[in-house]
Amino acid sequence: MRSRLTAVFALALVLAASGGAPAAAATRATPSGRAPGLDDPHPCADQPGYTCSTLTVPLDHRHPSKGTLKLQVATGDNVRAPKGVLLFLTGGPGQPGVPFISRMAEQRLPELAKNYRFVTIDQRGTGQYGAIDCPKLQAEVGSSDIEPPTPDAVNECAAVLGDSRSYYTTEQTVGDLDLLRRALGVRKMVLDGVSYGTMTAASYAVAHPHNVDKVVLDSVLPHVDPQDDDMLYLTGLRATARVLRDACRTAPACGFDPAQDLAWLARHRSDHVLIWDMLVSYEFLDPTYRNPDPGGIPAGSGDVVTAFHQARHGDPARLDALLRLMDSGGDPVAGYSSGLHIATICGDGHFPWGTSEAPVAGREAALQRVRRTLPVSATWPFTADTAIGNGFVQECLHWPWARHTAEPRRDGLPAVPILLLNGDHDLSTPLEWAREELRRAPLGRLVVVKGASHSIQNRERGTQGREAVYTFLNG
Repeated sequence: MRSRLTAVFALALVLAASGGAPAAAATRATPSGRAPGLDDPHPCADQPGYTCSTLTVPLDHRHPSKGTLKLQVATGDNVRAPKGVLLFLTGGPGQPGVPFISRMAEQRLPELAKNYRFVTIDQRGTGQYGAIDCPKLQAEVGSSDIEPPTPDAVNECAAVLGDSRSYYTTEQTVGDLDLLRRALGVRKMVLDGVSYGTMTAASYAVAHPHNVDKVVLDSVLPHVDPQDDDMLYLTGLRATARVLRDACRTAPACGFDPAQDLAWLARHRSDHVLIWDMLVSYEFLDPTYRNPDPGGIPAGSGDVVTAFHQARHGDPARLDALLRLMDSGGDPVAGYSSGLHIATICGDGHFPWGTSEAPVAGREAALQRVRRTLPVSATWPFTADTAIGNGFVQECLHWPWARHTAEPRRDGLPAVPILLLNGDHDLSTPLEWAREELRRAPLGRLVVVKGASHSIQNRERGTQGREAVYTFLNG
């Protein structure tokens, strides 16, 4: 989630968005009228055993005559894999999929690669050939969800996309994935999504339940938002107290309450949104939150719990250094497109002012009304100002009118086997969200990985989560 750390945790990028909707009815044909296919097949660079090709999709699945996009796809060469296709969906939104196929299949999930043909896709607006490039936004916030960009950067990105900004939503991606399934020549797929990929996978399963065999949801983002509050990230704000207190109970115990320290800082420092942003990013380096030498940053610079405690008691040096080390911005656009991120978040989400179809002029007043009425319990240890100051809210506050994607008419997941994985130290997609999504899954099972943070299959230090995936998919 950070420009300087992206190479360390490339597959762990997050999004917290809501409101993906299916585009099932429009996926029966390509704009040319021919059956979908994968064009220009060639070996994937530096990934032996995988073929890269191009999938042509409509810009707008509702009106396929508006134009097309070409998306890069990577497929395993084991076309006769005994258990069929496993489509691995990466996160963001903003992250490509093709560069990571061999890492996931061979390094992280080799027991699945024996039985499944792995497939990844650079979802629309991402990747080496199709990333939306918004230079100011990319420089200011990069892959951060929480640091707010300037209005100038938002307006520049809106101008880059123009009228096409309505067509980079989860609904459209669901349509792309079904064209991909047909191009692969399979009736059913296994879907394995991480972070925002869980929302994409769940939305696809709702739209096309008969085309799904099994689903893995790793680091879960709910595919619907019945309270219309996910964009305020209230669940994540509250989860910080639970996670930090649990970290301090782990031996040797801290002897103080880190949530109270954070609450004090949120009320006495003007950079409380950036403190939150840093904390969420810190989990990618150190899921214990207490390791002074987690790797990825200079030795002795870690231990965010101690940094908060020292800052509250008059010594902010450690905290200030962490804020500088983990500052946002500058991610290479081919590795993460902040332009795609903003287009999807703003097109999918429900905000205090409504949706992306609400008049821009009235949004600030609506936002302030919500700020005044948010109870302390909704945001503690942070504040209402932290909630409304996050990047999701602030970038979409200034985003021009765009067509909103309605959520699926049925919010329940289909009766297909679904495995949910979540670390109990995850602040990007907190455990509470996984429990919320589990209630919608009639054949769902949740595995909680104690002490783990975001992206279990890619970053878990033990084997509990991956062993659960092997049993679920290979059994």
